[in-house]
Amino acid sequence: MSYQVLARKWRPKSFATLVGQEHVVKALTHALEQQRLHHAYLFTGTRGVGKTTLARIVAKALNCETGITATPCGTCSSCQEIDGGRFVDYIELDAASNRGVEDMTSLLEKATYAPTRGRFKVYVIDEVHQLSGHAFNAMLKTLEEPPEHVKFILATTDPQKIPVTVLSRCLQFNLKQMPLGHIVDHLGHVLAAEQVPCEAAALRHIAKAAAGSMRDALSLLDQAIAHGAGKVAEAGVRDMLGTVGDDYLFAILDGLQAGDVQAMLAVADAMDERSLAFESALQELATLFHRIALLQFAPQALADDAERTRLAPYAEAFDAEFLQLSYQIAIHGRDDLGLAPDEFAGFTMTLLRLFAFRPGQTPAGAARPRPAAVTPAAAPASVPVARPTAAPSATVPTPGPSAAAASDAGASPGLTLAQASPPAPSKAAADWHDFIGRMPLSGLTRQLAQHCELADMADTQVTLRLPPAHKSLLNTKPPQEKLQAELQALLGRAVRLTIVLGEAEGLTPAERSRNEKRERQEMAVAAIEGDPFVRDVMDLFDASIDESTIKPL
Repeated sequence: MSYQVLARKWRPKSFATLVGQEHVVKALTHALEQQRLHHAYLFTGTRGVGKTTLARIVAKALNCETGITATPCGTCSSCQEIDGGRFVDYIELDAASNRGVEDMTSLLEKATYAPTRGRFKVYVIDEVHQLSGHAFNAMLKTLEEPPEHVKFILATTDPQKIPVTVLSRCLQFNLKQMPLGHIVDHLGHVLAAEQVPCEAAALRHIAKAAAGSMRDALSLLDQAIAHGAGKVAEAGVRDMLGTVGDDYLFAILDGLQAGDVQAMLAVADAMDERSLAFESALQELATLFHRIALLQFAPQALADDAERTRLAPYAEAFDAEFLQLSYQIAIHGRDDLGLAPDEFAGFTMTLLRLFAFRPGQTPAGAARPRPAAVTPAAAPASVPVARPTAAPSATVPTPGPSAAAASDAGASPGLTLAQASPPAPSKAAADWHDFIGRMPLSGLTRQLAQHCELADMADTQVTLRLPPAHKSLLNTKPPQEKLQAELQALLGRAVRLTIVLGEAEGLTPAERSRNEKRERQEMAVAAIEGDPFVRDVMDLFDASIDESTIKPL
């Protein structure tokens, strides 16, 4: 007996064995159980998600010898003939090769005759969007009021091309792409039944390559079994698909975390020697940054415990802002590969860009400080552990006279971590908003000043408190140095600026500006709504006010 490919051998034959389309199965099951049968169904979705399979199951449910049921027996002659494509009252039509009005007219003429063996004649028109406009017009009347013994099942991958006159006559079901986990579980079940040894990591590579199509996944699995001589191994699947292994991606992240650009370039060289796809590597790298960002903000979104464990060190090491930037660099680097001198140059430049934009960068040739270890207990569970931009010490000092004396020895503004206890604000704290208005600030320097509040001011020391949510403003030192210089010019004396990370005890200038803007907006809206003429117009025309169009003067 000839070999039967897995995609055909493991085609679901009942609703219970269909994978990943529970919303459609639930609706069809209830309709069959309650005998609420529509005359025309439309199944939409990408390739390999079960459109034709569902059509065959519905045909069996309608024509099973046990009666109309949501659980066809699968053993009667009608069920077996439908599965084998031999049932005389089950007609599959490919609209790609039978798209003319003559083909449709011939089909509709035959539909008037009673079924030969079954309870219903079931017409399945695949890729129905490829029918011509005249063919659609020819079927409209029959599709709306077909004979009682006829059921139409239409399937398409492009429902936008179907006329609305046809859509309105059908009960439409949108089949979704298969989730990655569903594909991996189903492939594991198939291999267990086929007694083929496999590695779980190999199945994840196949599921990713299938891009939501179960049929594509089973076809790739067939190819992987042949490639591996009867077994499915991760290394063999990676070679077959030409995908980049996780080892290369994590080696890039390790080099980025350690600040070792040579290690990152060595990964690029190793990939070039194996002729791996750099475009795929950047796509997978962007996906990896996305998963790490999810772990920082929504750990429950990652259902795989092994994945959470693997990504946890990077979630603690990288700032949330840097992950967002890295994601953008990776996807733009992928788009720019076609403009690069060659793909290797484009890939290495993307790696260098990731390295160049790391927080706390120092000029080339200067010694790079290593961040001090911060235990997870020192930070809230919902906030990722931050990496300080300046060289930290093991003990974080509290700003005061001793801290000010220590700051005088350096050449740039000091920075204290959020774990320090900030000093109580002095009476001058209320003047910080006025200070900003009197200083010619712009760009990042102005943003930094507006998001701070004045914690303390002495003769030679000015201490600002910056909420941790805006700690990315401290990634570069020029704004801090500019702000210190403008303070000295405003006060007319030499002062030392220290910025402390901590929650604001009052309103920062930025928050105060937002509140004032909101109050002006609310007053403007209230003035418009309270105007007698406006109210009369609203009552007369039953109108409403679009508040987004109201701007305060």
